[in-house]
Amino acid sequence: MSFVADASASLPWAFEDEATPWSESLLNRVQAGEEIFVPSHWPLEIVNTLLMARRRGRITATQVQEFIQDLNSFPLKIHPPNAPVQWPAILAIADQHRLTAYDAAYLILAKQVNLPLATLDKDLAAAAKAEGVQLL
Repeated sequence: MSFVADASASLPWAFEDEATPWSESLLNRVQAGEEIFVPSHWPLEIVNTLLMARRRGRITATQVQEFIQDLNSFPLKIHPPNAPVQWPAILAIADQHRLTAYDAAYLILAKQVNLPLATLDKDLAAAAKAEGVQLL
């Protein structure tokens, strides 16, 4: 089964100290060929976190490049940027559940493609439950 993943669900794959049985099970599913659906801002969230981690000495430049290569081998389905016509819906979900617009975009994508959402973000998970979106 495919799923929508936010950055919080994907980034533990790059950091050994953040890996959990749950994050590793997601990684195993992806490595087995399950598709990950993500909004267009997901790659920038990932790259920015890797950049900040490298600058802080948490990971090396080589580890960043290896992780990016791994991501490029995964079956990612990156959805196009949200059109202006979708902005009111993103704003409404963000306001209703006190989310960032970025997190609201993950929730809206999960609703649009009717797939479960993988997240470690407690606020996003609560909003997903309230919106009837299945969580992994």
